[in-house]
Amino acid sequence: MNTRTLFDLVSGDRARILRVRDDGAPGLRQRLLDMGITRGTELYVERHAPLGDPVEITLKGYSLALRMNEARQIEIEEL
Repeated sequence: MNTRTLFDLVSGDRARILRVRDDGAPGLRQRLLDMGITRGTELYVERHAPLGDPVEITLKGYSLALRMNEARQIEIEEL
């Protein structure tokens, strides 16, 4: 099975978070969880910066910008 991440989405896509990986920088997973990126949360990809990094998402009523290396740590299922 090919796992999709937030990195794979484009503007206008909707998704549900399945898992936040722990193979990034030390403390990254906890920081993402603290920002509300938790399993089961639905999100909407608003837009990408002109050069593709960062990506702006909307979840739980607020907007959040993430670097693409952070987006690679968030496994999703498209809605």
